[in-house]
Amino acid sequence: MKSQKVTFTNKEGVELNARVELPADRKPGGFALFAHCFTCTKNLSAVRNISRAITGAGFGIMRFDFTGLGDSEGNFSDTNFSSNIDDLKAAASFLEEHFMAPSLLIGHSLGGAAVLYAAHSMKTVDAVATIGAPSDPMHVSKLLASSLEDIEEMGMAEVNIGGRPFKIKKQFLDDLKAVNMDDVLKNLRKAILVSHSPQDRVVEIENAAKIFQEARHPKSFVSLDGADHLLSDGDDSLYVGNVIAHWAKRYIDFKEPARPQTKRQVVASLTEENKFTTTIKAGDHFLTGDEPEKYGGNNFGPTPYDLVSSGLATCTAMTIRMYADRKKWKLDEVNVHINHNKVHGEDCAKCENDESSRIDQFSREIELVGDLDDTQRQKLLEIANKCPVHKTLLSEIEITTNLK
Repeated sequence: MKSQKVTFTNKEGVELNARVELPADRKPGGFALFAHCFTCTKNLSAVRNISRAITGAGFGIMRFDFTGLGDSEGNFSDTNFSSNIDDLKAAASFLEEHFMAPSLLIGHSLGGAAVLYAAHSMKTVDAVATIGAPSDPMHVSKLLASSLEDIEEMGMAEVNIGGRPFKIKKQFLDDLKAVNMDDVLKNLRKAILVSHSPQDRVVEIENAAKIFQEARHPKSFVSLDGADHLLSDGDDSLYVGNVIAHWAKRYIDFKEPARPQTKRQVVASLTEENKFTTTIKAGDHFLTGDEPEKYGGNNFGPTPYDLVSSGLATCTAMTIRMYADRKKWKLDEVNVHINHNKVHGEDCAKCENDESSRIDQFSREIELVGDLDDTQRQKLLEIANKCPVHKTLLSEIEITTNLK
């Protein structure tokens, strides 16, 4: 995933901070714009995970901080729902000028209500996806319940949301009251995906039911059973991102790019904020590499050595299958199990103290399922050792490295 920090200005001239992410080593087939939840930022873990899943499917995506939040300039107390819409429009204009006009809008919580509202005036947008969105923006007033009286009487109050203080002015509530989401949904002629958790305690599931009921077809609903409102579990946010990406391709003009002309078959891309979670483009396919959590990774994909072992296992299975098919043997299934370890060379006298004496050992177990006699099984075992990756790992290897 290629990632870069960008800034753009909204209609008030305030500089907003954003991050644009692209698929590894290829142009995006479509572009998404992400609106985060109320008082959140673009760096919320769920937002990053969803963005990673979106780019993994070949999209580009921009996630940004609304005015006065995160790394963006401006005063949050002067913002409201309408100013969030204006920020979204400014973000879309920036994308159209510098990258590609967004065809997909994604919004989380109040950001979900914002993208539904903003989509009306964005001609390039064909699909809108909401996550835990309220059916009425005034729902956010529940978070301000203890301060509503002070806001109405004094025009402003400081409230605590998620452990952080925010100043909320009366104009914020007045602006929310003026939004008619029913009319928005009835007149929105875009494909809509509503995703919501039945266990959401911040924005209840009834909100999703109302959005879905009022929206026009084509519309879809995905239950995020077991997830919380902020999608704190990484598996939940990655799932949402993958579902949105593959759903959206049905409704937008997604351009599957031709295989790029490159001298390299594999590209691995790792940004500063992702630590070990790496986007891999292998041929025409996208993968994710990572390290386990105990080593500081997110465990979102196989480790580098798991990927090497996967190459050996895959090549072994393919080689056996090709030979059995050619011989017309009854091989129903082949399973190749691989373990990789570092072991001491048997002929080393100082093995216990010398790390350089350790060698790589791939332990391979082959499971052959089918009507095969002992002679056939032994022949397939022999053929397994002739798999090209097996031969490569046993041969002398040279790796040349240059800076690009």
